[in-house]
Amino acid sequence: MTAAPVEATGSNGPTGPTDAGDAADERLRRWRLVLGGAEADGTGCVLAGQDAAMDGALTALYAKDGKGRSGRDRSAGLGASAPSVARWLGDIRTYFPSSVVQVMQRDAIDRLGLSTLLLEPEVLEAVEADVHLVGTLLSLNKAMPETTKETARAVVRKVVEDLEKRLASRTRATLTGALDRSTRISRPRHHDIDWNRTIAANLKHYLPEYRTVVPERLIGYGRASQSVKKEVVLCIDQSGSMAASVVYASVFGAVLASMRSIATRLVVFDTAVVDLTDQLDDPVDVLFGTQLGGGTDINRALAYCQSQITRPADTVVVLISDLYEGGIRDEMLKRVAAMKASGVQFVTLLALSDEGAPAYDREHAAALAALGAPAFACTPDLFPEVMAAAIEKRPLPIPDTA
Repeated sequence: MTAAPVEATGSNGPTGPTDAGDAADERLRRWRLVLGGAEADGTGCVLAGQDAAMDGALTALYAKDGKGRSGRDRSAGLGASAPSVARWLGDIRTYFPSSVVQVMQRDAIDRLGLSTLLLEPEVLEAVEADVHLVGTLLSLNKAMPETTKETARAVVRKVVEDLEKRLASRTRATLTGALDRSTRISRPRHHDIDWNRTIAANLKHYLPEYRTVVPERLIGYGRASQSVKKEVVLCIDQSGSMAASVVYASVFGAVLASMRSIATRLVVFDTAVVDLTDQLDDPVDVLFGTQLGGGTDINRALAYCQSQITRPADTVVVLISDLYEGGIRDEMLKRVAAMKASGVQFVTLLALSDEGAPAYDREHAAALAALGAPAFACTPDLFPEVMAAAIEKRPLPIPDTA
């Protein structure tokens, strides 16, 4: 039987076991919840009260071969009705912490095929919203009835707002610093002096008798201005496997678009290319403008992005894709080489999510690396540093696990 994600406060109370006997009982109780209670579990532990209710919620999802703890045949999983699913979702939120609830929801969608029931408003109102649920909703967007769309948008908006709170301030601060440093000035104010560069530039003016350097030439950081300093193009693969990346990229796109010094363009693609730049003021609109699933034509998407570049030396192109190209491979690589030769900073992300690198085309990744555009997976927390490095034209902070 597949082990269930058991993590909850049991009926023994919040203080937990107080002696060796209680500790042994608690271990037995947890094993009983994990194993499911069929005849083969071997624990001999009988559950009651809240523990029995927790066991019922786990059994509904993880029972093997459609049998409950008594071994008798049982009807399919959570049943086929929205009310029964909504009740189950409410139960697991009562018994388990949020992180476990999200895992169980994902398992329910994968194991029991509950995607269609997410089209019911009462089910959506009961779920614990996270990035993966947003991805599922977006994949169902075209089939979603009008009665469900407003509820779905509310669920997506909650996740987006939570992500913006987590990511926006650090992203703006990191990129504002990178933009300032990317513009050097020769007559800086005192607090704008870049002392490391100034000392390096004036070492020939070292006075041994005074053990000091005379800074005849000052180098400083450029101060922020209202003019556009950099252009960023986010080119996002919207194939089904990239769902979490699409969510995070849309949030980051909205954050970048809010910075006056950066002109941001957001492009999504499968076999067609859609420019969603005019919707960047609301990432929820961006997400509902995507269509997860379908094929992939990276070459066509890069051709469009290339046509929009007017200042190559001041442009960063970020391709977010697993690189499974359905278009013309050689043309794709030629476009990347041409953009880099013109001065574009090109970044290739296999994923922009917390899960690490997905399955990806290793041959294409190696070919891009040979062009000086190494492909790697990036967490949302690392993304601001990656963008700052690209803006300053310094080596990218590629994770060791890439």
